[in-house]
Amino acid sequence: MRVLLKIPALLVALGLCLALGACHSAKVFVPPNLRPPTDTGDALKLAQQHLQDATPCCTSFADFSYGTLLPWRPKKFQLGPNSPVANLNGVRSHFLAFKLPPDLKMPYRVAIKSELNGRWLHSAYLFAPTTVVLDEAFQPIDGKDIPLCEYMGWSKSTTGAFGSTTIDNPKARYLVIYSSSDQQSGNTYWEQSPAAFSAEAPVNMTSKGSFKIPHGPDGTIWVGLMNDGYKTAVDQAVCGEAPKGDGLLKTLSTLPSHWTGSAP
Repeated sequence: MRVLLKIPALLVALGLCLALGACHSAKVFVPPNLRPPTDTGDALKLAQQHLQDATPCCTSFADFSYGTLLPWRPKKFQLGPNSPVANLNGVRSHFLAFKLPPDLKMPYRVAIKSELNGRWLHSAYLFAPTTVVLDEAFQPIDGKDIPLCEYMGWSKSTTGAFGSTTIDNPKARYLVIYSSSDQQSGNTYWEQSPAAFSAEAPVNMTSKGSFKIPHGPDGTIWVGLMNDGYKTAVDQAVCGEAPKGDGLLKTLSTLPSHWTGSAP
């Protein structure tokens, strides 16, 4: 009888030893937002290669489909491996094509926002837009690279790289957004703000600093008629490093004497 009682006890002891051993050898779980960066910074190169490997659908603006009306407010569009590619004068790019709203009073502004593509600032990139306005015969009447400026809002929806273009030609019928060779090889000034990234990636972030975010061939872009929220972002966005002045002491030295306490 004593032998039979000892067998379950041995099994229990053996089970405890195995459990303790497993716990000892198991890796400590670290939440994803506290882990160090795992990407290798090759996302941009991979996206560029995907663009070059794609088969272009169009070689002129007349080949595009203009069935989408320009949204009445900024709308989200995803440019990537599943979106069409155009080859315009030897430059490959993903693109968006819109029909402009008829009978809309001119001039009016079109808002554009590009989101950071990537979780970490050191390996992120942006889709930098080029706009082309076409007449009813699909002939260009205006075109420009849109400069992007950083704006940090209170949420992701109000944070990003903002820009705009103005439609003021009565002959304007269509709008194409793509990325020129100059845009794809350029970059956008980015003033680091930990508040905008601490919720997802607080590791190795500091309270100050600046970056040049490279431009890439794909990403998330918002396009539509300007609204109040986007107008604020566009008009108050940071487009580059602020010029350095003479400092507070210089300012104080120019104040009236009764402000500084000096005798008249």
